[in-house]
Amino acid sequence: MYAAERHESILERARAQGRVEVAGLAEELGVTVETVRRDLTALERLGAVRRVHGGALPVDRLTLEPSLAARETQRAEQKQRIAERAVAEIPDGGSILLDAGTTTYAIAGLLPRDKSFTVVTNSVAIAARLADLPGIEFMMLGGRVRSRTGAAVGQWTTAALKDTAVDVAFLGTNGFSVERGFTTPDQAEAAAKRAMVTAARRAIVVSDATKAGQIHLHRFADVSEVALLVTDTSLDDETVEDFDAAGVEVVRA
Repeated sequence: MYAAERHESILERARAQGRVEVAGLAEELGVTVETVRRDLTALERLGAVRRVHGGALPVDRLTLEPSLAARETQRAEQKQRIAERAVAEIPDGGSILLDAGTTTYAIAGLLPRDKSFTVVTNSVAIAARLADLPGIEFMMLGGRVRSRTGAAVGQWTTAALKDTAVDVAFLGTNGFSVERGFTTPDQAEAAAKRAMVTAARRAIVVSDATKAGQIHLHRFADVSEVALLVTDTSLDDETVEDFDAAGVEVVRA
């Protein structure tokens, strides 16, 4: 396979999977790890990918924020496992905050029926799912609703959160890294997430491993502000060790 053919194959894999790993590419393409690293460097110079630890991310995935409908079908199995693990962190008789997102939507579908607690959310989809659920005191945050994510954002949202105190906030993210923390492309959504972190006694980020190493324009939480990251089993050991060293517990479900 010529270099140009490898580059095209690598880019196709990156766009389809959201991330490519050096070791995996070397095995799939039948070349050395050093060759793959040179290929990724060449693609990065062309502006097609961004190098991250152990692999690379497609640039078009970094610049485009997928819609809620598009994300619902992506890595659904992993998100379900993450949600199942996250539910174990809900305090009995306490209060939780659910950020807008597909993984937090999965959490809403798994809320225990034998516990009594309060749920606060800025998600229209989650609100529809929980509105008539017995045994739960449900509160909906107001604000301008973003059609792309179904999240209420803006001054109404952040003002309400200033006077809100919950035990646990479950937040989604578009990217996470030890160096840059937890990031998202939209400024208003980042402000809402930041207010959620401030309102919570304990902040938990739920995210599949494809978001590892991705860095978006707006940071809503530093690693020091997040107690737990619940992700899937494909997150590499070195990233887990880096977060652990930074004081963030990582659980791979």
